[in-house]
Amino acid sequence: MNKLFTHAALQGRSVSELRALFASVQQELVRSEAGSQDRSTALRNLETISLTLARKHAGPRL
Repeated sequence: MNKLFTHAALQGRSVSELRALFASVQQELVRSEAGSQDRSTALRNLETISLTLARKHAGPRL
Protein backbone atom coordinates (compact mmCIF):
# COMPACT_ATOMS: atom_id res chain seq x y z
CA MET A 1 0.00 0.00 0.00
CA ASN A 2 1.33 3.36 -0.94
CA LYS A 3 -1.70 5.57 -0.40
CA LEU A 4 -1.86 7.49 2.84
CA PHE A 5 -5.42 8.23 3.98
CA THR A 6 -6.34 11.55 5.56
CA HIS A 7 -9.18 12.26 7.95
CA ALA A 8 -10.73 14.55 5.37
CA ALA A 9 -10.73 11.77 2.79
CA LEU A 10 -12.34 9.32 5.22
CA GLN A 11 -14.98 11.39 6.98
CA GLY A 12 -17.53 10.90 4.20
CA ARG A 13 -17.39 7.11 4.55
CA SER A 14 -19.85 5.13 6.62
CA VAL A 15 -18.88 3.23 9.75
CA SER A 16 -19.23 -0.09 7.91
CA GLU A 17 -17.00 1.19 5.08
CA LEU A 18 -14.40 2.33 7.59
CA ARG A 19 -14.47 -1.04 9.37
CA ALA A 20 -13.99 -2.86 6.06
CA LEU A 21 -11.13 -0.54 5.15
CA PHE A 22 -9.56 -1.09 8.58
CA ALA A 23 -9.69 -4.88 8.06
CA SER A 24 -8.13 -4.52 4.62
CA VAL A 25 -5.30 -2.33 5.92
CA GLN A 26 -4.70 -4.81 8.78
CA GLN A 27 -4.12 -7.52 6.17
CA GLU A 28 -1.70 -5.24 4.33
CA LEU A 29 0.14 -4.69 7.61
CA VAL A 30 0.46 -8.45 8.13
CA ARG A 31 1.90 -8.89 4.62
CA SER A 32 4.37 -6.00 4.92
CA GLU A 33 8.00 -6.36 5.87
CA ALA A 34 9.22 -4.97 9.18
CA GLY A 35 10.71 -1.52 8.73
CA SER A 36 9.32 -1.05 5.22
CA GLN A 37 7.56 2.04 3.91
CA ASP A 38 4.44 -0.08 3.28
CA ARG A 39 4.38 -1.08 6.95
CA SER A 40 4.77 2.52 8.08
CA THR A 41 1.96 3.63 5.77
CA ALA A 42 -0.31 0.82 6.97
CA LEU A 43 0.28 1.75 10.62
CA ARG A 44 -0.48 5.42 9.92
CA ASN A 45 -3.61 4.47 8.01
CA LEU A 46 -4.84 2.25 10.85
CA GLU A 47 -4.40 5.16 13.24
CA THR A 48 -6.23 7.56 10.93
CA ILE A 49 -9.10 5.12 10.37
CA SER A 50 -9.36 4.46 14.12
CA LEU A 51 -9.50 8.17 14.90
CA THR A 52 -12.14 8.72 12.22
CA LEU A 53 -14.25 5.88 13.65
CA ALA A 54 -13.88 7.32 17.16
CA ARG A 55 -15.06 10.73 15.99
CA LYS A 56 -18.09 9.18 14.29
CA HIS A 57 -18.98 7.30 17.49
CA ALA A 58 -18.54 10.44 19.60
CA GLY A 59 -21.21 12.25 17.63
CA PRO A 60 -21.36 15.91 16.70
CA ARG A 61 -19.39 18.45 18.71
CA LEU A 62 -21.22 21.33 20.32
